[in-house]
Amino acid sequence: MPDNNRTITQLSPVTLNFSITLEDGTVADTTDDDDPISFVMGDGTLIEGLELALLGLKAGDAQSIGIDPVEGFGFPEPGNIHDIPRDRFDLDETLEIGQMIGFTTEDGGEIAGIIRSMNDADVTVDFNHPLAGHRINFWVEILEVGEPEHIPPETLN
Repeated sequence: MPDNNRTITQLSPVTLNFSITLEDGTVADTTDDDDPISFVMGDGTLIEGLELALLGLKAGDAQSIGIDPVEGFGFPEPGNIHDIPRDRFDLDETLEIGQMIGFTTEDGGEIAGIIRSMNDADVTVDFNHPLAGHRINFWVEILEVGEPEHIPPETLN
């Protein structure tokens, strides 16, 4: 049962609304008031820098905090940008610079990449997180904080 006086700690179930905006005001991600997110602190739903901004808040609190790339989504890594032969794509597919495409990894996982450039032979795909290198503004409104759960440590990130 949520308690309005309970503060967020590791393993607290939390329900919140949030928005992430870039330096220029562009909204990168947001919840809708009718569709907040719920998660357990430490379960990997949010990156560590965003979780740290929540510690100590309680239901009813709202906060806006600037987060640098180091605490946020990191910096772009040149090794995450790859030239992929054009013939590995569906030749009937229309590709555009800036388009995000899903790829299947060798182990069956999914990863997104953004097309940065292309020619007749190759498509340059950036597999860095789209927010890597950006200072972001993280606004959050805490709706509920539950009793911290007991979760085996090996299941947490």
